[in-house]
Amino acid sequence: MASIVLTNVDKIYAGGVKAVNGLNLEIKDGEFMVLVGPSGCGKSTALRMIAGLEDISGGEIAIGDKVVNHLPPKDRDIAMVFQNYALYPHMTVEENLAFGLKLRKMPKPEIQKRVNDAAKMLGLETYLKRKPAALSGGQRQRVAMGRAIVREPQAFLMDEPLSNLDAKLRVSMRASLNQMHERLGVTTVYVTHDQVEAMTLGDRVCVLRDGLLQQVDTPQNLFDKPVNLFVAGFMGSPSMNFVTAELVRDGGAAVTFADIKLSIPDSTFTDKPGLDQYIGKKIILGIRPSDFEDAASAGNHANGWATLSVKAEVTEELGSEINVLFLIDAPPVEHKDTVAAADTGDDEEAALPLTGDKSLWTARVNARSHARPGQSIDLVIDTHNLHFFDPTSGLSIGHEANR
Repeated sequence: MASIVLTNVDKIYAGGVKAVNGLNLEIKDGEFMVLVGPSGCGKSTALRMIAGLEDISGGEIAIGDKVVNHLPPKDRDIAMVFQNYALYPHMTVEENLAFGLKLRKMPKPEIQKRVNDAAKMLGLETYLKRKPAALSGGQRQRVAMGRAIVREPQAFLMDEPLSNLDAKLRVSMRASLNQMHERLGVTTVYVTHDQVEAMTLGDRVCVLRDGLLQQVDTPQNLFDKPVNLFVAGFMGSPSMNFVTAELVRDGGAAVTFADIKLSIPDSTFTDKPGLDQYIGKKIILGIRPSDFEDAASAGNHANGWATLSVKAEVTEELGSEINVLFLIDAPPVEHKDTVAAADTGDDEEAALPLTGDKSLWTARVNARSHARPGQSIDLVIDTHNLHFFDPTSGLSIGHEANR
């Protein structure tokens, strides 16, 4: 086991395209680090450079206490798990698991022990004599992981290993990955574009954009304390609601937009040093969908929260909660960071056509809410959790990294 340290790592392709730009990242011994970001952000390139599958254009990569810049992949003592399983179709599960160890001329009893241990850990004991064609997608991916485990490497590198699986299977495989990491404690670098995977698997998560590191932190801190508009908009599903607003002090401090005025608790100015310098100025306000609640079902815990009366345009009932989509009378924020964060590379997130200069916002409320399309609904907002961003730089106001 080993730490992995990237120091000022660059990857420049022909034509001067910088896929990775001055990446500094320290992955601790035994840590599960997730690299996340939109398509083309450089996360897979970074992983392939750690593996030795891509040459680096500048900087230094160290695995353990050894600089590996010029070492071939086989000498780096890492094991990779890919999206497409990469199993040998003519071999049984057992032979697939043992193949890499046979190449290394390992004694037969040791090979057998490692194969049996990995099969037991991954629930593959009953499939050892089958060939990959006779396995489901999830079973094949478990074999691919087993092949990495038997190597007992210093680090696992995983490139979107669950993206070919259906939604239910991804959930159970995430749980298996968590258990595997708990038991083995091997340093793991995991690439995904799926935020749920990033939030549930990572000890820490590294957010990349256009080859540049945006923020490395625990999943909860990325959600609660994003360093800029891009991280705020990219992490979290449904994504954060944004609006250009004005910070005012009229008796107490408040933020105003679209004929709406939300009071700001005094504690916010203590928590976000420098916010008071924006009084009388425009800022970008961010509100997470989860910081709304239906006033009718919120009960007493919402005392002191601000109230917003809206008309539900669309409701998405998810069983345990309801997403309420509503319009506010303010134009969508068009900042380079919010545009980049919304570009997930999927067409599923296509926005509804809007009428006039209005923004579509989402509130996530309790399933006890009886919100229905076309109905008016009173929403309460937890104003302790408001996010404020500089409209020019896109940086989070008061964030410790920006002070």
